[in-house]
Amino acid sequence: MVLVLVIGDMHMPYRKAALPQKFKKLLVPGKIQHILCTGNLCLRETHDYLKNIASDVHIVRGDFDTNTSYPEQKVVTVGQFKIGLIHGHQVVPWGDHDAIATIRRQLDVDVMISGHTHKLEAYEKDGKFYINPGSVTGAYSALERDPVPAFILMDIQSNTLVTYVYSLANDEMEVKKIEFKKALPEREE
Repeated sequence: MVLVLVIGDMHMPYRKAALPQKFKKLLVPGKIQHILCTGNLCLRETHDYLKNIASDVHIVRGDFDTNTSYPEQKVVTVGQFKIGLIHGHQVVPWGDHDAIATIRRQLDVDVMISGHTHKLEAYEKDGKFYINPGSVTGAYSALERDPVPAFILMDIQSNTLVTYVYSLANDEMEVKKIEFKKALPEREE
């Protein structure tokens, strides 16, 4: 079992002061192996907080990040899955599924993670998996005035990706499970 935290669009402290307390209780050191972040951390302290949860942290630059060392896009391999990571502000129109699919094809990945819209999404399309973790703090955006705080935890086992979608509406935690199986390459006979 390999656990991967998918998180982003924190906007701390400018749009939200902190992570919801119920999320902080779940996101503790020693349980998660990798973190994939869609950016908009805004402060170095937020980066340090993520590094405290897991030593393997991958971050792409959001449109509000001042750290220019974060790349615009990144491809990370975890187990049998190639995972593409972008913030999403470079997708036009923002959040457009076809435009995101085009970037996924360019990166040649099995899983495409994007953010920016603060709208939580996890879906399969054409044999590939797409994730937008939303905003972990519930920070507002131009597209989502009152987003629900959310993050995603992926459990990678062989060619199976089990996605746990955590959201917090009216201070109540909700968890949904979505399973994606990567097609195995056909063997030549």
